[in-house]
Amino acid sequence: MSTLSSRSIRTWAWVHKWSSLVCTVFMLLLCLTGLPLIFHHEIGHLLGTEVEAPKMPADTPRVSLDRVLEVARAQHPDRVVQFASQGEDDENLWFVTLTPTPAPTDDFRSVAVDARTGAVLATPRFDQGFMWIMFKLHVDLFAGLPGKLFLGLMGLLLLVALVSGAVLYAPFMRKLDFATVRRDRRPRLKWLDLHNLLGIVTLVWFFVVGATGMINTWADLLIKYWQHDQLSALLAPYQGQPTVPVAERALVQQSMEAARAHAPDTKLSFIAFPGTAFSSPHHHTFFLKGNTPLTSRLLQPVLVDAKTAQVTAAPRLPWYLTALLVSQPLHFGDYGGLPMQILWAVLDIATLVVLGSGLYLWLKKGQPVHAHRPRPAGPLPAGAPAQGHAARVGRREKAEPAAAAQSARASAS
Repeated sequence: MSTLSSRSIRTWAWVHKWSSLVCTVFMLLLCLTGLPLIFHHEIGHLLGTEVEAPKMPADTPRVSLDRVLEVARAQHPDRVVQFASQGEDDENLWFVTLTPTPAPTDDFRSVAVDARTGAVLATPRFDQGFMWIMFKLHVDLFAGLPGKLFLGLMGLLLLVALVSGAVLYAPFMRKLDFATVRRDRRPRLKWLDLHNLLGIVTLVWFFVVGATGMINTWADLLIKYWQHDQLSALLAPYQGQPTVPVAERALVQQSMEAARAHAPDTKLSFIAFPGTAFSSPHHHTFFLKGNTPLTSRLLQPVLVDAKTAQVTAAPRLPWYLTALLVSQPLHFGDYGGLPMQILWAVLDIATLVVLGSGLYLWLKKGQPVHAHRPRPAGPLPAGAPAQGHAARVGRREKAEPAAAAQSARASAS
């Protein structure tokens, strides 16, 4: 990169400056809101919002899933069940989500039911409180799909800023050792060195998090495309048939057993009920996951006829949905437990410094970076040779344009 021409450097500097400026404020917001989301389970325990099943012997029998759903419906008889899922770390918990209609909505209620006794353990509200505000700001700015797509665009600009910053780093550091921070110079120069140092150190992490975050903003569109592209062909035999009424549906427990038998060595992630966003009007759709660290993030949908409890299809997810599922836990550092969460938090804080220093450098762009100040020649010091004094003045005058050019390049970056 050190062979870049001056014109190329100016072009890359322009790209880096404006892509950074447009997205910086939003990236600051995403880093600030993402920090507590990394520790959402730990914060939930501190706030007392995490639901835990009481301790019982491991061989305690479990009630049927239909009984669990009956108990949940009794809490909100005016609503319909959209989803049911087991606790991430505790299969003795069922979380049932109920909404006014099967259509997608943010108006939902959750009921936590003990899988062994059928008792209601809690009716947590996941649509309010501090963590919900952080989540909504981080995901869609409280603007739904338009907010997600807007943040996706900001993520794309971030990737452009990272690539252009990496291109500029080599020529900028050509005459400096790696990790040099010139602490004896003006504050803006010190912040410029720190900005470049932290930027290059966190480059790979920031690129991964930015790319996975951008992919996640496309989730709704990718799912709709999958439904249109693949599920529509699988549902052709049901064309024109209405949604199966609740009274005519087979037992959900029976449907779940059929799905698990079709895909052994898997665990249940969640169930989407007929007519909801992740299912068809005619099926209970069971999303199953594997038992390894990687396959536990990948889902296998199994469609079970809601009337007959027979498996009708188990399509493999296309590559773009697989990429989406893999990117989600990577974005929040959910793969490696607490050590990886701590690492993600440290890198998040370092990124906040990079973003904040970049904004500071732009706001202070009118001030020269270097501490060279032209001094008046003044009278000839007593005893100083006239020729030597003239030579020093001449060298200073020749050096000032070069210093100004270097300062302009650094300011642009």
